[in-house]
Amino acid sequence: MRFITAGNQLIPEQLAKERVREAAKHIPSPVINPHFSFSAELLSFLEGKQLLLDELPFPIELIHAHYEQGYIMYEKGITKTENGYHCQRCGNEEAHLFASFFCARCRQSCTYCRKCITMGRVSECTPLIVSRMLMENTVYKQPLHWNGTFSSGQQYAANAVVQAIDNAEQLLVWAVCGAGKTEVLFPGINRALQLGKRVCIATPRTDVVLELAPRMKRAFPNVPVIALYGGSEDRGKSAPLTIATTHQLLRFYKAFDVMIIDEVDAFPYSVEPMLQYAVEKARKETSSVIYLTATPNEQWRKEVKQGKRNAVTIPARYHGFPLPVPTFEWCGNWRKAVQKQFVPRNVLQWIKDRLFQRKPSLLFVPHIELLEKIVLILKRIDRNIEGVHAEDAERKEKIAAFRNGDIPLLVTTTILERGVTVPNIDVAVLGAEDRIFTEGALVQIAGRVGRSAQFPNGDVRFFHYGKTKEMLAAKQHIERMNHEAAKRGLLKTT
Repeated sequence: MRFITAGNQLIPEQLAKERVREAAKHIPSPVINPHFSFSAELLSFLEGKQLLLDELPFPIELIHAHYEQGYIMYEKGITKTENGYHCQRCGNEEAHLFASFFCARCRQSCTYCRKCITMGRVSECTPLIVSRMLMENTVYKQPLHWNGTFSSGQQYAANAVVQAIDNAEQLLVWAVCGAGKTEVLFPGINRALQLGKRVCIATPRTDVVLELAPRMKRAFPNVPVIALYGGSEDRGKSAPLTIATTHQLLRFYKAFDVMIIDEVDAFPYSVEPMLQYAVEKARKETSSVIYLTATPNEQWRKEVKQGKRNAVTIPARYHGFPLPVPTFEWCGNWRKAVQKQFVPRNVLQWIKDRLFQRKPSLLFVPHIELLEKIVLILKRIDRNIEGVHAEDAERKEKIAAFRNGDIPLLVTTTILERGVTVPNIDVAVLGAEDRIFTEGALVQIAGRVGRSAQFPNGDVRFFHYGKTKEMLAAKQHIERMNHEAAKRGLLKTT
């Protein structure tokens, strides 16, 4: 008996053909030829996706034969609208992000989308290929293998996630930094896999994908898990549990029963309609959407307060200690000081104290050019001090060295406001009044401190040349969460 791969299953070839033909009965398209030799590999590659011809590693003759038999369909990549054009892949309708060129394929002037050009050119004559076959989902009896325990706050949120998945609802999980929100997802993902549902965890950043993938593989060892990001080795694969950057969702089409969006407030997802369009396109019409964040925007908080948005709050960390509250400290005209190649006296003293105590520390600054100047100044004190930013070619190596204790203090931009967990860390912000330090950014920065149960406390210092509303709002946000946690009995009493 011959076996072939269909999705993530190895099934008899005859059974695969019967499944395809049965599904084809419901397609109001060309009559299926019973003698047609379909490619399970092609259909498996395409399942739940919307791809360009160039992205399919199959002969064009084979692809078109499947189209003629009704197994797949061609969709226009670019459609004309009353006001201009619409990109079917990324949703772009901004006139200045379309351009025309003489196309060698259609031999005439052809319009293409510039907004998603990095993922391959979508033009008027370029079809997007979609499978018309129903995906075969695998049911897992007991996929979760995790022996951890929940705090009462985590358990409450975990139950809400399971309920949202059962009822195909939307849910906001508003969890403070260090609440253990990844673990809170485990029961819900377990429930989804038991129901044969496909799950996607989407995040704006590649480094979060790389961190989450091994954790999910350990928690669900018998479930295929893939990680999708730029340059991923898993590209082209499908799995019941997918971790992907939000950009990668542009290639999916009605694929997921459960969509979990981590750090929904983070850049670029929070400000990029294309990525929000990608999420909507990638999930099925009847599906669950779970949003995760420690810092929802003002509109979402208002909706939660008014009962217009389904939400659950975890106001305390898993270890039961309160969130460290930032202190404000005036440091004078620090920009002028840096131009003269020194840092304010109280900032310098804070740094020296951390070096003397051998406490790992992060110093946040507003911009790259300032970072480079400050690093040169601080290297006079300790040559092991380094700086890191988004454009730094050695970013990963420096962060690893900081985690290992080889770098005592790391000067950084807001690139490290999320995703870095180092025990016993202190944090300071130089120039906390700068407009880049929003309430959300400052809350996230403060959230780097006290995450470990062994070191639940630490110093959070906002050095400034004048207090701002954002600084005050960030402090109030943290104090409000601590108050709610105490009110709900989620904090340790001793």
